[in-house]
Amino acid sequence: MLRTHRRRLPLLALAVAALPVVALPAVPAGAVTYGTPTITLSAGYLSGAVGAAGDPTVTVTVAQSGANASSLTVAASSTTRASVARTGDVSVSGTGASRTLAVAAQGVGYTDLTVKVTGLGGKTATRTLHYAASAAVQNSSATRYLTGSSDASAAVDAGGGYIVVGDDESNTLRLYDRNNSGAPVRTWDFSTALGVTKEIDIEAAARVGDTIYWTGSLGNNKDGKVRPDRQTVFATKVTGSGADTQLTLVGQYHDLRDDLIAWDSAHGDRYGFAAGAAEGQAPKQVDGFNVEGLEFAPGSSTTAYIGFRAPLTPAVTGGRALLVPVTNFSSLLNGSASQAVIGEPIELNLGGLSIRDLRRNDQGQYLIVAGSWAAEDNSAPYALYRWNGQPGSAPVKLLDLPTGDAGAWEAVPNVPNLDVPGARAQLITDNGSADLYDDATEAKDLTHPEWKKSRSVWFTLS
Repeated sequence: MLRTHRRRLPLLALAVAALPVVALPAVPAGAVTYGTPTITLSAGYLSGAVGAAGDPTVTVTVAQSGANASSLTVAASSTTRASVARTGDVSVSGTGASRTLAVAAQGVGYTDLTVKVTGLGGKTATRTLHYAASAAVQNSSATRYLTGSSDASAAVDAGGGYIVVGDDESNTLRLYDRNNSGAPVRTWDFSTALGVTKEIDIEAAARVGDTIYWTGSLGNNKDGKVRPDRQTVFATKVTGSGADTQLTLVGQYHDLRDDLIAWDSAHGDRYGFAAGAAEGQAPKQVDGFNVEGLEFAPGSSTTAYIGFRAPLTPAVTGGRALLVPVTNFSSLLNGSASQAVIGEPIELNLGGLSIRDLRRNDQGQYLIVAGSWAAEDNSAPYALYRWNGQPGSAPVKLLDLPTGDAGAWEAVPNVPNLDVPGARAQLITDNGSADLYDDATEAKDLTHPEWKKSRSVWFTLS
Protein backbone atom coordinates (compact mmCIF):
# COMPACT_ATOMS: atom_id res chain seq x y z
CA MET A 1 0.00 0.00 0.00
CA LEU A 2 1.34 3.25 -1.09
CA ARG A 3 1.64 6.08 1.35
CA THR A 4 1.34 9.68 0.24
CA HIS A 5 3.77 12.03 1.96
CA ARG A 6 2.75 15.66 2.16
CA ARG A 7 5.43 18.25 2.87
CA ARG A 8 4.48 20.49 5.70
CA LEU A 9 5.18 24.20 5.16
CA PRO A 10 6.64 26.16 8.00
CA LEU A 11 4.10 28.26 9.87
CA LEU A 12 5.87 31.53 8.88
CA ALA A 13 5.61 30.69 5.24
CA LEU A 14 1.93 29.96 5.64
CA ALA A 15 1.40 33.28 7.33
CA VAL A 16 3.17 35.22 4.60
CA ALA A 17 1.31 33.38 1.93
CA ALA A 18 -1.93 34.33 3.57
CA LEU A 19 -1.23 38.10 3.39
CA PRO A 20 -3.11 40.02 0.69
CA VAL A 21 -1.03 41.54 -2.08
CA VAL A 22 -1.32 45.38 -2.16
CA ALA A 23 -0.32 47.25 -5.30
CA LEU A 24 1.69 50.49 -4.62
CA PRO A 25 0.73 53.56 -6.67
CA ALA A 26 3.12 54.45 -9.39
CA VAL A 27 5.00 57.82 -9.06
CA PRO A 28 4.02 60.03 -11.97
CA ALA A 29 6.90 61.00 -14.15
CA GLY A 30 5.98 64.73 -13.89
CA ALA A 31 5.39 64.95 -10.12
CA VAL A 32 5.82 68.50 -8.64
CA THR A 33 8.50 69.10 -6.08
CA TYR A 34 8.77 72.46 -4.37
CA GLY A 35 12.03 74.29 -4.00
CA THR A 36 13.00 76.66 -1.23
CA PRO A 37 11.34 80.06 -1.80
CA THR A 38 13.41 83.11 -2.65
CA ILE A 39 12.81 86.61 -1.33
CA THR A 40 14.53 89.88 -2.22
CA LEU A 41 13.95 93.45 -1.02
CA SER A 42 14.33 96.48 -3.28
CA ALA A 43 16.21 98.11 -0.38
CA GLY A 44 17.57 96.71 2.85
CA TYR A 45 16.94 99.98 4.67
CA LEU A 46 13.72 101.94 5.09
CA SER A 47 12.65 105.05 6.98
CA GLY A 48 9.28 106.16 8.25
CA ALA A 49 7.67 108.57 10.66
CA VAL A 50 5.21 108.17 13.49
CA GLY A 51 1.72 109.05 12.29
CA ALA A 52 2.81 109.48 8.68
CA ALA A 53 0.23 109.36 5.90
CA GLY A 54 2.52 108.44 3.02
CA ASP A 55 5.78 106.86 4.11
CA PRO A 56 8.27 105.24 1.73
CA THR A 57 7.76 101.56 0.93
CA VAL A 58 9.87 98.58 -0.10
CA THR A 59 9.19 96.21 -2.99
CA VAL A 60 9.38 92.54 -2.03
CA THR A 61 9.99 90.04 -4.84
CA VAL A 62 9.24 86.37 -4.15
CA ALA A 63 9.38 83.10 -6.08
CA GLN A 64 9.36 79.32 -5.54
CA SER A 65 10.16 76.64 -8.07
CA GLY A 66 7.16 74.45 -8.71
CA ALA A 67 4.71 77.02 -7.31
CA ASN A 68 2.81 79.99 -8.62
CA ALA A 69 3.93 83.20 -6.88
CA SER A 70 0.34 83.91 -5.90
CA SER A 71 0.47 80.86 -3.61
CA LEU A 72 3.20 82.42 -1.48
CA THR A 73 2.54 84.50 1.62
CA VAL A 74 4.73 87.33 2.93
CA ALA A 75 4.68 88.76 6.45
CA ALA A 76 6.95 90.13 9.16
CA SER A 77 7.89 87.38 11.56
CA SER A 78 9.94 89.26 14.17
CA THR A 79 11.16 92.68 15.31
CA THR A 80 14.08 93.66 17.51
CA ARG A 81 12.30 96.70 19.00
CA ALA A 82 8.53 96.54 19.22
CA SER A 83 8.48 100.07 20.62
CA VAL A 84 9.54 101.26 17.15
CA ALA A 85 7.51 98.84 15.02
CA ARG A 86 5.75 95.57 15.79
CA THR A 87 5.27 92.71 13.35
CA GLY A 88 1.61 93.68 13.10
CA ASP A 89 2.64 97.17 11.98
CA VAL A 90 4.06 95.70 8.77
CA SER A 91 1.57 95.41 5.92
CA VAL A 92 2.17 93.68 2.60
CA SER A 93 -0.06 94.31 -0.41
CA GLY A 94 -0.17 92.50 -3.72
CA THR A 95 -0.51 88.83 -4.62
CA GLY A 96 2.00 88.12 -7.37
CA ALA A 97 5.74 87.93 -7.52
CA SER A 98 6.07 91.61 -6.59
CA ARG A 99 4.58 92.87 -3.32
CA THR A 100 4.66 96.26 -1.59
CA LEU A 101 5.71 96.40 2.07
CA ALA A 102 4.85 99.34 4.33
CA VAL A 103 5.51 99.97 8.01
CA ALA A 104 3.41 102.03 10.44
CA ALA A 105 5.86 103.37 13.01
CA GLN A 106 5.01 103.18 16.72
CA GLY A 107 7.92 105.19 18.09
CA VAL A 108 11.20 106.91 17.27
CA GLY A 109 14.34 104.84 16.75
CA TYR A 110 15.63 101.77 14.95
CA THR A 111 14.51 98.17 14.61
CA ASP A 112 15.36 95.17 12.46
CA LEU A 113 12.31 93.50 10.95
CA THR A 114 12.46 89.92 9.71
CA VAL A 115 10.40 89.51 6.55
CA LYS A 116 9.41 85.91 5.80
CA VAL A 117 8.00 84.27 2.70
CA THR A 118 6.16 80.99 3.17
CA GLY A 119 5.78 78.76 0.13
CA LEU A 120 4.13 75.45 -0.70
CA GLY A 121 5.32 72.46 1.21
CA GLY A 122 5.80 74.67 4.26
CA LYS A 123 9.17 75.91 3.00
CA THR A 124 10.29 79.41 4.04
CA ALA A 125 12.97 82.05 3.50
CA THR A 126 13.67 85.37 5.25
CA ARG A 127 15.31 88.73 4.77
CA THR A 128 16.11 91.49 7.26
CA LEU A 129 14.78 95.02 6.78
CA HIS A 130 16.62 97.70 8.77
CA TYR A 131 13.99 100.26 9.72
CA ALA A 132 14.30 103.76 11.21
CA ALA A 133 11.39 105.91 12.41
CA SER A 134 11.39 109.65 13.06
CA ALA A 135 8.98 111.64 15.21
CA ALA A 136 5.46 112.69 14.31
CA VAL A 137 5.17 116.11 12.65
CA GLN A 138 2.55 118.79 12.22
CA ASN A 139 0.45 118.65 9.04
CA SER A 140 1.25 114.95 8.69
CA SER A 141 -1.50 114.30 6.13
CA ALA A 142 0.07 116.86 3.78
CA THR A 143 3.64 115.68 4.42
CA ARG A 144 5.82 113.53 2.20
CA TYR A 145 9.48 112.52 2.57
CA LEU A 146 12.22 112.76 -0.06
CA THR A 147 14.79 110.10 0.78
CA GLY A 148 18.36 109.59 -0.38
CA SER A 149 19.51 112.93 1.02
CA SER A 150 18.59 115.03 4.04
CA ASP A 151 19.89 118.36 2.76
CA ALA A 152 17.40 119.65 0.19
CA SER A 153 18.20 123.31 -0.42
CA ALA A 154 16.72 124.22 -3.82
CA ALA A 155 13.93 122.80 -5.97
CA VAL A 156 12.20 123.52 -9.28
CA ASP A 157 9.18 122.04 -11.00
CA ALA A 158 9.86 119.42 -13.68
CA GLY A 159 6.21 119.00 -14.68
CA GLY A 160 4.00 115.94 -14.46
CA GLY A 161 4.13 115.87 -10.66
CA TYR A 162 7.94 115.75 -10.43
CA ILE A 163 10.56 118.15 -9.06
CA VAL A 164 14.34 118.47 -9.38
CA VAL A 165 16.00 119.04 -6.01
CA GLY A 166 19.47 120.40 -5.25
CA ASP A 167 21.52 119.50 -2.19
CA ASP A 168 23.91 121.68 -0.17
CA GLU A 169 26.00 118.73 1.07
CA SER A 170 26.67 117.10 -2.29
CA ASN A 171 26.59 118.15 -5.94
CA THR A 172 23.92 115.64 -6.86
CA LEU A 173 20.65 116.79 -8.43
CA ARG A 174 17.72 114.44 -7.78
CA LEU A 175 14.39 113.94 -9.54
CA TYR A 176 11.50 113.11 -7.20
CA ASP A 177 7.84 112.28 -7.44
CA ARG A 178 6.59 115.25 -5.42
CA ASN A 179 3.33 113.57 -4.38
CA ASN A 180 4.78 110.34 -2.98
CA SER A 181 7.46 109.62 -0.43
CA GLY A 182 10.51 107.73 -1.56
CA ALA A 183 13.87 107.73 -3.28
CA PRO A 184 14.76 109.78 -6.36
CA VAL A 185 13.86 108.23 -9.69
CA ARG A 186 16.92 109.76 -11.37
CA THR A 187 20.10 111.61 -10.34
CA TRP A 188 22.80 113.73 -11.97
CA ASP A 189 26.21 114.89 -10.78
CA PHE A 190 28.06 117.35 -13.00
CA SER A 191 31.09 117.78 -10.71
CA THR A 192 33.63 116.50 -13.21
CA ALA A 193 32.33 118.66 -16.06
CA LEU A 194 32.24 121.66 -13.73
CA GLY A 195 35.82 121.05 -12.61
CA VAL A 196 34.92 120.89 -8.91
CA THR A 197 36.07 118.39 -6.32
CA LYS A 198 34.36 119.78 -3.21
CA GLU A 199 30.73 120.61 -2.55
CA ILE A 200 29.26 123.53 -4.48
CA ASP A 201 26.89 124.16 -1.57
CA ILE A 202 23.92 124.41 -3.95
CA GLU A 203 21.45 126.81 -2.33
CA ALA A 204 19.16 128.20 -5.02
CA ALA A 205 17.75 127.55 -8.47
CA ALA A 206 15.46 129.16 -11.04
CA ARG A 207 13.92 127.87 -14.25
CA VAL A 208 13.32 129.81 -17.45
CA GLY A 209 11.87 127.76 -20.30
CA ASP A 210 13.98 124.63 -20.69
CA THR A 211 16.93 125.97 -18.64
CA ILE A 212 17.44 125.58 -14.91
CA TYR A 213 20.03 127.88 -13.31
CA TRP A 214 21.76 126.75 -10.10
CA THR A 215 24.00 128.66 -7.72
CA GLY A 216 26.22 127.77 -4.83
CA SER A 217 26.06 129.85 -1.66
CA LEU A 218 29.03 131.97 -2.88
CA GLY A 219 30.06 132.15 0.79
CA ASN A 220 32.83 130.68 2.91
CA ASN A 221 32.37 127.35 4.62
CA LYS A 222 31.12 127.19 8.20
CA ASP A 223 34.68 127.53 9.49
CA GLY A 224 35.20 130.72 7.54
CA LYS A 225 37.47 129.18 4.94
CA VAL A 226 37.24 130.39 1.35
CA ARG A 227 36.24 127.47 -0.86
CA PRO A 228 36.31 128.28 -4.61
CA ASP A 229 33.92 125.44 -5.53
CA ARG A 230 31.17 127.25 -3.60
CA GLN A 231 31.45 130.12 -6.08
CA THR A 232 30.04 127.95 -8.88
CA VAL A 233 26.96 128.96 -10.86
CA PHE A 234 25.80 126.56 -13.57
CA ALA A 235 22.97 125.91 -16.00
CA THR A 236 21.26 122.69 -17.07
CA LYS A 237 19.01 122.12 -20.05
CA VAL A 238 15.80 120.17 -19.48
CA THR A 239 14.48 117.66 -21.97
CA GLY A 240 11.35 115.65 -21.36
CA SER A 241 9.19 116.14 -18.29
CA GLY A 242 7.89 114.29 -15.28
CA ALA A 243 9.52 110.92 -14.69
CA ASP A 244 11.21 111.19 -18.12
CA THR A 245 13.05 114.42 -17.27
CA GLN A 246 16.68 114.58 -18.37
CA LEU A 247 19.29 117.22 -17.58
CA THR A 248 22.42 118.18 -19.50
CA LEU A 249 25.01 120.76 -18.46
CA VAL A 250 24.99 123.79 -20.76
CA GLY A 251 26.93 126.52 -18.94
CA GLN A 252 28.94 127.59 -15.92
CA TYR A 253 30.34 130.72 -14.32
CA HIS A 254 32.73 130.96 -11.37
CA ASP A 255 33.22 134.69 -10.76
CA LEU A 256 29.86 135.97 -9.50
CA ARG A 257 31.11 136.23 -5.91
CA ASP A 258 34.04 138.36 -7.04
CA ASP A 259 31.76 140.51 -9.22
CA LEU A 260 29.39 141.21 -6.31
CA ILE A 261 32.22 142.08 -3.94
CA ALA A 262 33.86 144.34 -6.55
CA TRP A 263 30.56 146.16 -7.20
CA ASP A 264 29.97 146.70 -3.48
CA SER A 265 33.51 147.95 -2.95
CA ALA A 266 33.07 150.40 -5.83
CA HIS A 267 29.91 151.70 -4.14
CA GLY A 268 31.42 152.56 -0.79
CA ASP A 269 31.12 149.08 0.76
CA ARG A 270 27.39 149.69 1.04
CA TYR A 271 26.68 146.15 2.24
CA GLY A 272 30.07 145.09 3.54
CA PHE A 273 30.45 142.23 1.08
CA ALA A 274 34.26 142.21 1.19
CA ALA A 275 34.36 142.07 4.98
CA GLY A 276 31.62 139.45 5.18
CA ALA A 277 33.38 137.21 2.65
CA ALA A 278 36.88 137.65 4.05
CA GLU A 279 38.95 134.63 5.04
CA GLY A 280 38.02 133.61 8.58
CA GLN A 281 34.48 135.00 8.44
CA ALA A 282 31.64 132.52 8.94
CA PRO A 283 28.99 133.09 6.25
CA LYS A 284 25.83 132.78 8.36
CA GLN A 285 26.20 135.94 10.42
CA VAL A 286 24.02 139.01 10.37
CA ASP A 287 26.91 140.75 8.55
CA GLY A 288 28.10 137.65 6.68
CA PHE A 289 27.98 136.79 2.99
CA ASN A 290 25.69 133.94 1.92
CA VAL A 291 23.27 133.48 -1.00
CA GLU A 292 20.13 131.34 -0.75
CA GLY A 293 17.71 132.78 -3.31
CA LEU A 294 17.64 132.97 -7.12
CA GLU A 295 14.79 134.02 -9.39
CA PHE A 296 14.29 136.19 -12.46
CA ALA A 297 12.80 139.66 -12.42
CA PRO A 298 9.19 140.19 -13.60
CA GLY A 299 8.85 139.43 -17.31
CA SER A 300 12.60 138.88 -17.72
CA SER A 301 14.70 135.94 -18.80
CA THR A 302 17.97 137.83 -18.44
CA THR A 303 17.85 139.75 -15.13
CA ALA A 304 18.08 137.54 -12.07
CA TYR A 305 17.56 138.49 -8.44
CA ILE A 306 20.25 137.14 -6.11
CA GLY A 307 18.68 136.67 -2.66
CA PHE A 308 20.89 136.92 0.41
CA ARG A 309 20.57 135.01 3.64
CA ALA A 310 23.30 137.28 4.94
CA PRO A 311 23.88 140.12 5.34
CA LEU A 312 20.78 141.93 6.49
CA THR A 313 20.69 145.64 5.73
CA PRO A 314 21.55 147.28 7.98
CA ALA A 315 23.45 144.35 9.43
CA VAL A 316 21.63 144.37 12.74
CA THR A 317 18.75 142.44 14.28
CA GLY A 318 15.58 143.57 12.56
CA GLY A 319 17.38 144.62 9.37
CA ARG A 320 15.91 144.26 5.88
CA ALA A 321 16.44 141.39 3.47
CA LEU A 322 18.62 142.01 0.43
CA LEU A 323 18.15 141.22 -3.27
CA VAL A 324 20.80 142.16 -5.83
CA PRO A 325 19.80 142.15 -9.54
CA VAL A 326 22.28 140.78 -12.06
CA THR A 327 21.01 142.18 -15.35
CA ASN A 328 23.00 139.89 -17.67
CA PHE A 329 22.72 136.71 -15.65
CA SER A 330 21.75 134.39 -18.51
CA SER A 331 24.58 135.81 -20.64
CA LEU A 332 27.10 134.81 -17.99
CA LEU A 333 25.97 131.21 -18.33
CA ASN A 334 25.81 131.01 -22.11
CA GLY A 335 29.29 132.52 -22.43
CA SER A 336 28.30 135.75 -24.14
CA ALA A 337 29.33 137.87 -21.12
CA SER A 338 32.46 137.65 -18.99
CA GLN A 339 31.49 139.87 -16.06
CA ALA A 340 28.27 140.42 -14.15
CA VAL A 341 26.39 143.70 -14.55
CA ILE A 342 24.87 144.64 -11.20
CA GLY A 343 21.64 146.60 -10.94
CA GLU A 344 20.27 148.67 -8.08
CA PRO A 345 19.78 146.44 -5.00
CA ILE A 346 16.32 145.91 -3.49
CA GLU A 347 15.75 145.95 0.26
CA LEU A 348 12.68 144.16 1.60
CA ASN A 349 11.03 144.31 5.00
CA LEU A 350 10.50 140.68 5.99
CA GLY A 351 10.10 141.36 9.69
CA GLY A 352 13.81 140.99 10.40
CA LEU A 353 14.07 137.72 8.47
CA SER A 354 16.28 137.04 5.46
CA ILE A 355 15.71 135.23 2.17
CA ARG A 356 15.84 131.44 2.24
CA ASP A 357 14.19 130.92 -1.17
CA LEU A 358 12.48 132.92 -3.89
CA ARG A 359 10.13 131.73 -6.65
CA ARG A 360 8.06 133.35 -9.45
CA ASN A 361 5.13 132.08 -11.52
CA ASP A 362 3.94 133.02 -15.02
CA GLN A 363 1.57 135.62 -13.54
CA GLY A 364 4.53 137.53 -12.08
CA GLN A 365 3.62 136.53 -8.53
CA TYR A 366 6.45 135.67 -6.15
CA LEU A 367 6.70 133.60 -3.01
CA ILE A 368 9.52 134.36 -0.58
CA VAL A 369 10.53 131.84 2.04
CA ALA A 370 11.83 134.01 4.88
CA GLY A 371 13.87 132.75 7.81
CA SER A 372 16.59 133.64 10.26
CA TRP A 373 20.07 134.25 8.93
CA ALA A 374 21.33 132.08 11.82
CA ALA A 375 18.94 129.13 12.15
CA GLU A 376 19.92 125.69 10.87
CA ASP A 377 16.60 124.19 11.98
CA ASN A 378 13.05 125.28 12.75
CA SER A 379 13.81 126.71 16.17
CA ALA A 380 13.58 130.28 14.85
CA PRO A 381 10.68 132.00 13.06
CA TYR A 382 9.95 131.32 9.40
CA ALA A 383 7.31 132.96 7.24
CA LEU A 384 5.97 132.88 3.70
CA TYR A 385 5.54 136.19 1.87
CA ARG A 386 3.85 137.21 -1.35
CA TRP A 387 5.50 139.85 -3.56
CA ASN A 388 5.05 141.29 -7.05
CA GLY A 389 8.77 141.51 -7.81
CA GLN A 390 8.76 145.28 -8.22
CA PRO A 391 11.35 147.44 -6.42
CA GLY A 392 9.64 149.64 -3.84
CA SER A 393 6.71 147.23 -3.48
CA ALA A 394 6.28 145.75 -0.01
CA PRO A 395 5.95 141.97 0.41
CA VAL A 396 2.81 140.74 2.19
CA LYS A 397 3.00 137.95 4.75
CA LEU A 398 0.75 135.03 3.87
CA LEU A 399 1.46 132.82 6.86
CA ASP A 400 3.90 131.96 9.62
CA LEU A 401 5.44 128.60 8.87
CA PRO A 402 5.21 126.00 11.64
CA THR A 403 8.33 125.46 13.73
CA GLY A 404 9.32 122.81 16.22
CA ASP A 405 9.61 119.92 13.79
CA ALA A 406 12.90 118.77 12.35
CA GLY A 407 14.50 120.77 9.57
CA ALA A 408 14.71 124.29 8.19
CA TRP A 409 12.33 125.61 5.52
CA GLU A 410 14.53 125.97 2.45
CA ALA A 411 12.75 125.56 -0.88
CA VAL A 412 9.53 126.20 -2.79
CA PRO A 413 9.52 124.44 -6.20
CA ASN A 414 6.83 126.54 -7.88
CA VAL A 415 4.14 129.15 -7.23
CA PRO A 416 0.44 128.54 -7.88
CA ASN A 417 -1.83 131.35 -9.02
CA LEU A 418 -2.11 133.16 -5.70
CA ASP A 419 -5.41 134.78 -6.69
CA VAL A 420 -7.20 131.44 -6.89
CA PRO A 421 -9.00 130.54 -3.65
CA GLY A 422 -7.49 127.51 -1.99
CA ALA A 423 -4.16 127.80 -3.81
CA ARG A 424 -1.58 125.41 -2.37
CA ALA A 425 2.21 125.54 -2.36
CA GLN A 426 4.70 122.84 -1.45
CA LEU A 427 7.65 123.74 0.79
CA ILE A 428 10.68 121.56 1.48
CA THR A 429 12.96 121.39 4.52
CA ASP A 430 16.68 120.90 4.84
CA ASN A 431 16.98 118.24 7.57
CA GLY A 432 20.76 117.91 7.47
CA SER A 433 21.34 119.15 11.01
CA ALA A 434 18.37 117.31 12.52
CA ASP A 435 18.65 114.36 14.91
CA LEU A 436 15.87 112.40 13.25
CA TYR A 437 16.11 109.16 15.21
CA ASP A 438 17.12 110.30 18.71
CA ASP A 439 20.61 108.85 18.50
CA ALA A 440 22.57 112.14 18.54
CA THR A 441 23.48 111.71 14.85
CA GLU A 442 22.84 114.56 12.44
CA ALA A 443 20.89 113.36 9.42
CA LYS A 444 23.64 114.41 7.02
CA ASP A 445 25.98 111.96 8.81
CA LEU A 446 23.71 108.90 8.68
CA THR A 447 25.38 105.92 7.06
CA HIS A 448 22.50 104.82 4.84
CA PRO A 449 20.89 107.11 2.23
CA GLU A 450 17.48 105.48 2.76
CA TRP A 451 17.49 106.88 6.31
CA LYS A 452 18.37 110.39 5.14
CA LYS A 453 15.31 112.44 4.21
CA SER A 454 13.97 115.92 3.68
CA ARG A 455 10.36 116.76 4.41
CA SER A 456 7.91 118.35 1.97
CA VAL A 457 4.63 119.87 3.11
CA TRP A 458 1.70 121.33 1.18
CA PHE A 459 0.23 124.57 2.59
CA THR A 460 -3.04 126.27 1.65
CA LEU A 461 -2.24 129.94 1.08
CA SER A 462 -5.67 131.57 1.07
